[in-house]
Amino acid sequence: MKQLLAIAVIVLLSAPLSAAAQDRFITKLTLPTGQTVVVAEGDFEARSTGSFSVRLYEAASTPDETTFFTSGLIRLRDGTLEKVMLADVDGDRQPEIIVIARSVGTGGYLSAHALSFTKDELFFSAAVEGLPPDTNLIAALQKSKTEDK
Repeated sequence: MKQLLAIAVIVLLSAPLSAAAQDRFITKLTLPTGQTVVVAEGDFEARSTGSFSVRLYEAASTPDETTFFTSGLIRLRDGTLEKVMLADVDGDRQPEIIVIARSVGTGGYLSAHALSFTKDELFFSAAVEGLPPDTNLIAALQKSKTEDK
């Protein structure tokens, strides 16, 4: 009976962790180079604030492979991750990885982070934060890059 009670307690205590993990944003994207990028909210963090990771993996014969890790970055996040896409924000005709987050609350403000990549490495490129929900984030990132020059 004690063993059954112990198992029940373990199952009940682990259920919230499993549910929380399932609510996390995580996505995989195949880059034009054949590499795979994985973007995920930080484990065990609040959904409304924390961090996100971007991990780069070598190109593989099977699409979306994550066998050979090559580089990664962790960035601060204000809000929940909403979308990951590719867009050229610095005008070099090579896409950057764009990670979009929306703040929690009445404003629903947006932020976007641009990361460039090579065969072996990820680099932070630009970020814009606290923008109204109807903002063209790619244009805002492009403007941010031209202001940096």
